[in-house]
Amino acid sequence: MLVLLYHPNDLGYSRFGFSISRRIGNAVVRNRTKRVLREILRLQRDLVSPGWDIVFIARRGCVGAEYEAFERSVNALIGSARLMVTGDQQQRSRETS
Repeated sequence: MLVLLYHPNDLGYSRFGFSISRRIGNAVVRNRTKRVLREILRLQRDLVSPGWDIVFIARRGCVGAEYEAFERSVNALIGSARLMVTGDQQQRSRETS
């Protein structure tokens, strides 16, 4: 459904990008895919380690997928890439806030 590419940056926060080819579908389908991904990452931004440039590339499997399927896919990719914030990092971010 999705492919994840990531590269470290020298910033104190992570940046996200999306690549959705015209082969996925028309503009309505592509824009819906981007809106769903943006919303998932907006809600889970605190769970991603800072200092990464992350790009999600949509594949044909995402056409017609439900929100929960996108969410599972995003979480699985971020987890397998080890970009999730650990318990120690969450503790430090709460102390500095």
